[in-house]
Amino acid sequence: MNALREAIRQALTVAAEPTKAEAMRAYMKSDMPFLGVQAVPRRAALKKVFAHHRILAAPEWRKTSLAIWRAAEYREERYAAIELTGYRYYRPWQTLYTLPMYEEMIVTGAWWDYVDDLAVHRIGGLLAAFPDTMRPLMLDWSRADDLWKRRAAILSQNRFRHGTDLGLLYACIEPSLSDTDFFARKAIGWALREYAKVDPREVVRYVEHKGISGLSRREALRNVPGA
Repeated sequence: MNALREAIRQALTVAAEPTKAEAMRAYMKSDMPFLGVQAVPRRAALKKVFAHHRILAAPEWRKTSLAIWRAAEYREERYAAIELTGYRYYRPWQTLYTLPMYEEMIVTGAWWDYVDDLAVHRIGGLLAAFPDTMRPLMLDWSRADDLWKRRAAILSQNRFRHGTDLGLLYACIEPSLSDTDFFARKAIGWALREYAKVDPREVVRYVEHKGISGLSRREALRNVPGA
């Protein structure tokens, strides 16, 4: 675990452009500093590290991912923890046992750059694989006091397209319809915009018959001709 953490820190430091760090921090409104590693070089560097430092058991992988997350001093290290959870070698370990790990990252990360990646690529994958368990959990999250769990529930089907459970999507959206928070409203609009790629008429119908905010409406109908 320690060797992997050190290798991640070293690889990120080598790939960093320190002159970009403060601008990245300002853009993300982050209390945690950045090293200045942009997405493409970050992913390339981490891919090499992960290939060299194989983890042999699922519990150790979860433990290591959370250790990197918790000990992070720079935001890119938290990005590395999220990428480690999705690394291709560990796809067979995407089971319900990962839920506490992802929930901790969502709640303690509490910002869109972490939460959206986890919601769409991790929670969404679990929802597709284990719908009987995940569907009621997403309904619970959609009613949570925690904004970021609600956002994760709303966005969890963003890649499902024709496989979207429309009833679940609407059920996850509706507890947040009265929320005035920007990130709740943005999530509603984004989720509806993704479904509009499948059935724009249905999204127009929903928007017209629900009292959704102007922000959510604009996001939802952004790519619908004539809407």
